[in-house]
Amino acid sequence: MKKDIHPDYRPVVFRDTNSGEEFLTRSTMQSKETCTFEGSEYPLVKVDISSTSHPFYTGKMKYVDSAGRVEKFQKKYAKFAKKKTADAAE
Repeated sequence: MKKDIHPDYRPVVFRDTNSGEEFLTRSTMQSKETCTFEGSEYPLVKVDISSTSHPFYTGKMKYVDSAGRVEKFQKKYAKFAKKKTADAAE
């Protein structure tokens, strides 16, 4: 294996921004932020969704809409629904 070409694989704290939950794992992700976790200081990586806030794991359907994606989808396909109802009425 070549030396000095692989990223540093080290303990990193991931924080779910929706639930505030933190968990420690190992990763190669880089971060300028740090936090104290269980008495030690680790690099901090913030994530939008983790297993503590994802609807599949929590059983709660919650829309996480960061850029109006749900509304954009509904608007895009609403015209097809109107066309189907108009065709069915004829």
